[in-house]
Amino acid sequence: MSSKVKTSKEHQIVDNRIKQVRKWQNGVMPRFLTLADVAEQLQINSPQAYALVRSGELKAIQVGGRGQWRVEETMLEQYIQERYAEASRMIEEAKAKSSHT
Repeated sequence: MSSKVKTSKEHQIVDNRIKQVRKWQNGVMPRFLTLADVAEQLQINSPQAYALVRSGELKAIQVGGRGQWRVEETMLEQYIQERYAEASRMIEEAKAKSSHT
């Protein structure tokens, strides 16, 4: 009977999974999200999330002594709804153009 001893890398993976479960308590997002959280939700990278904030497309606030960015969950939802509306407009415009040709 062999027992496998976990390596430090395996412990780290388990620790990260536990942290992720604790991060979203009961599957509910916290009121304020980090840019890493936003990137995860939108399935983009952190620099892309920062660019959305910098451009003003995604409303955020800076908090703390180091000026870390936080995005309120409702602002993220608003941004997502705006993207859906923009996509719908683009589809309708494409349909209108194709019916005129």
